[in-house]
Amino acid sequence: MKIFRRYKSGRGVVLHLGDCLDLLHQLPSSSVDLTITSPPYCMGKEYERTDRLNCFVEAHLRILPEIIRVTKTGGSICWQVGHHIRKGVATPLDYVVNDLMRQWQQIVLRNRIIWTFGHGLHGSNRFSGRHETILWYSKGDSYKFNLDDVRVPQKYPGKRFYKGVKKGEFSCNPLGKNPGDVWELPNVKAHHIEKTNHPCQFPVALAQRLIRALTNKGDIVLDPFIGSGTTAAAAILESRCIIGAEKKEKYYRTAIRRINDASSQTLAYRPLEKPIQDPDPRSEVARNPFVITNGKEKINGNGTENGSRSSHFPLFDRQTRGNHTRTIHRPG
Repeated sequence: MKIFRRYKSGRGVVLHLGDCLDLLHQLPSSSVDLTITSPPYCMGKEYERTDRLNCFVEAHLRILPEIIRVTKTGGSICWQVGHHIRKGVATPLDYVVNDLMRQWQQIVLRNRIIWTFGHGLHGSNRFSGRHETILWYSKGDSYKFNLDDVRVPQKYPGKRFYKGVKKGEFSCNPLGKNPGDVWELPNVKAHHIEKTNHPCQFPVALAQRLIRALTNKGDIVLDPFIGSGTTAAAAILESRCIIGAEKKEKYYRTAIRRINDASSQTLAYRPLEKPIQDPDPRSEVARNPFVITNGKEKINGNGTENGSRSSHFPLFDRQTRGNHTRTIHRPG
């Protein structure tokens, strides 16, 4: 696939190596159908120069006017963010972004989508973070929304109307239901099939759902912070054009590789339609090693009974199951 470094009308893939503002200045007004991006959170990551929240705000004051300028009337902007955390203080970045967006009257917030995932760093002095946020804005009151392209299976597909003129007929949409505004998609960690050299990736499935819902085939998708190329890969899989920018050459090369893989249908990615896997309750990792039998504590697998314990099982000070409450003493 031909990948261009400079924008020109009609080019299907444009990937700029450098500052996104340099790319945005090349784009004509009202030329982009959808922007999907996850900007740097300014938390001192390897690709960031600062950990100050005010730097996040200053960067957005420069970038957002250009994003809005290049977005078509009826187009959409999806901004995926989490929390800025410094010295234990958490600031939800979607609040910050939304406050900035309020100054443009033609920009309308349509959804605040929660992307939730089951795994991540475990907190020791606060609840573990297990979600991030996608703010979906439209430019103007009229916008694309292809609901049928993103429906998910019904929970009760055989449910019927129980009264009225439709009594006995199926009550659900046969194409599926609206996916709602809470999306459970595995995050891209060490053993995820999509993991690259970039430390902060969102999954291809997240971008796919937004692209299917908010654009049509042949539309132009923009990602000003394209990183490892996730948005680009999703756009190509969905037959859309892509424009993006990345400052760091090592991530730029990764994005090039993933674009080519998506074009040749060899991209390693987790399909949007793949359900979240529930562990097999018979597997060793899913079985609870602590079992109550006749009021006595037992350990399955490597361990012993009645207080003498193998040190590689997790220990808790107190546990309650049914009517049994007991204290578990830590070794030593």
